[in-house]
Amino acid sequence: MSKVTPFLMFEGTAEEAMNEYTSLIEDSKIISITRYGANEPGNEGSVKQATFSLNGQELMCIDSNVKHAFTFTPSFSLFITCDSEEKINHYYEHLVAGGSVLMPLGDYPFSKKFGWIVDKFGVSWQLNLPN
Repeated sequence: MSKVTPFLMFEGTAEEAMNEYTSLIEDSKIISITRYGANEPGNEGSVKQATFSLNGQELMCIDSNVKHAFTFTPSFSLFITCDSEEKINHYYEHLVAGGSVLMPLGDYPFSKKFGWIVDKFGVSWQLNLPN
């Protein structure tokens, strides 16, 4: 095995999500995007497959052309370990906008500051400022 890469399946918002995530998290970038063309099964121009990195962690994503009876679940989340209160507050404010709170940002016995949210794209994030 050469590597393991998290893979996110969106339903039409893959590029918007990648752009938001890579602009929010430092040292992040979109590596590659392959788009559906005319007469292919997906919507023309939507993401057939893309690779991006968030602070060095590579992820892949697609815009599914098939509607499924499922979407993202909070049981799988992207976990960010922050190094300052300013950074955790910044990520929380941006990622929770249009989304929902699973655990409010606050002090917990296991963390100086922690929050667990689902963003507007349905992706779950855990934000942690260690003790």
